[in-house]
Amino acid sequence: MDSFSISELARGIDTIWVLLCAALVFFMEGGFAFLEAGFIRAKNSLNIVMKVFTDCSLGMLAYWAIGFAIMFGLDRAGLFGTSGFFLDGGMDHVQLRIPLYAYYIFQAAFAMAVASIVSGAVAERMKFTTYMIFTVLVTGIIYPVSGHWVWGADGWLAKMGMLDFAGSAAVHAVGGWCSLAAVIVLGPRMGKYSEDGSINVMPAHNMHLAFLGTFILWFGWFGFNPGSSLSGLDMNIARIALTTNLAAAAGGTSGALFTMIRWGKPDPSMAINGALAGLAAITAGCAYVSPVSAVIIGLIAGVLVVLAVGFFDKIKADDPVGAIAVHGVNGTWGALAVGIFAEKGGLLYGGGLKMLGIQALGVFSVSIWAFATTFIVFVILKKTMGVRVTPEEEAEGLDINEHGIPAYTELTAPPIYGSGHGHDSPAGALSHIGNMKI
Repeated sequence: MDSFSISELARGIDTIWVLLCAALVFFMEGGFAFLEAGFIRAKNSLNIVMKVFTDCSLGMLAYWAIGFAIMFGLDRAGLFGTSGFFLDGGMDHVQLRIPLYAYYIFQAAFAMAVASIVSGAVAERMKFTTYMIFTVLVTGIIYPVSGHWVWGADGWLAKMGMLDFAGSAAVHAVGGWCSLAAVIVLGPRMGKYSEDGSINVMPAHNMHLAFLGTFILWFGWFGFNPGSSLSGLDMNIARIALTTNLAAAAGGTSGALFTMIRWGKPDPSMAINGALAGLAAITAGCAYVSPVSAVIIGLIAGVLVVLAVGFFDKIKADDPVGAIAVHGVNGTWGALAVGIFAEKGGLLYGGGLKMLGIQALGVFSVSIWAFATTFIVFVILKKTMGVRVTPEEEAEGLDINEHGIPAYTELTAPPIYGSGHGHDSPAGALSHIGNMKI
C-alpha cells in the first residue's frame, strides 16, 4: 500500500475542499435562477432562467478561454494578465497547494455569478442574443481585468494592500455597477413609470420561487466565502462561516423590520434582499471581522438595500430584482466596512484611516471600470444589433417570443404543432408532450 507524506495529504484535503466549495458556488446559479424568475412576471420567467443558464455554459467557456488568463496570468504592469489562455501553460507563477484546474473551477463559478447579477437587472426586456454577447464580454474581459487588480499576484490594488477576501468589491460591486450601466442604456420596462413620474408596481409572479432562490444562494455562500481560504486545513474557515451566516441573518432581520416600521408591514421582497445584501456586504471582510462586527455590517446592509431600491426607482433605473441595490450598493459598503471593522488595521481597532482609504480607492476603481465598460458595450450593442426586444414582444412576453415556449403551459392554449411563435421547433413541440392525454 502506498504511503503519503503529510504535505501530500494536506494537498489532497485542500483539493477536495476547494472542489466541494466550487460545487456550492456553482449551485448558487440555481439560486439566481429561482430568485430572478420568482421576482419577475410569469411571461418572462423562462427567459430569465435561460439567461442564467447561459452564464453557466457560455460564461464558463469564455472564462476558460480568456478570462482566467486575464485575471491570473503573468503581468508586468499590474493591469491584466497575458498568459495561461485556454489553461494551456503560462501559470507557473501562481503559487497554489491545489491543482490549477481546481482553482479554475472555483474561480469560474465566481465569474458566472457576476454575469447572473446583471441578468436580473435587465430582466423582461433585453434581447437574448445580445445578452449572450454581453455574457462573453463580462466573464471574459470586464470582470477578469478588475479581478486581476484585486486578486492577481501583480494587481495594483493587491500590491497596495486592498483586502477583499471573497469579493464584495471584485464580484458584487462589479456586478452591481455593471447592472446600473446596463439598465440606464436599456431603459425601464413598459408601464413601469407613468408620465407624471409615479411608479407602478409590477408584482412578483411567485414569491415562493424567490424565497427558494434565496435559500439556495445563502446555502451556496458557505462555499463562496469559506472556500476562498483555498484550504480545508485553515481553522479560520469556522469564523468565516459564522460571520457570513450572522451578516445574512442580520440583513434579513433589518430589511424586514425596517419595512415594517416604515410601512406597517414587513415586506417579503425586502427581507429577501436584506439577507442577500448582508451576504454581499460581509463577503470582503468575513475573514477579518468579529462576529459582532458582522452583525453590524449586516444590519446596516439590510437598511441600505431598502433605501437604495427606493432611490433607483426614483431616478427611473428599473431593476426588477434589486440587483443594483443588493450587489452594487452593498458590495461597495462591504469593501468599505473592512477598513472600519477589520480587527487588524481597521479604523475602530486603532488602524487609522490608511486601510479605509485603500479600500475606498479599490472599490471605487473597480466600480468605475465596471460601469464605464458596460455602458460603452451596451451603447455599441444598442447601435448595432439592438439590446431591447420590440414593444409587441415585450407586451406578449419573452418566453414565447425569444424561446417559443411558455413557462406555464396550463395558463395558455396548447398550440398546434407547426404554428407560430416558434413552436415548430423540436423544443416547442416537446414542451407540450406532458399535456397530451393518451
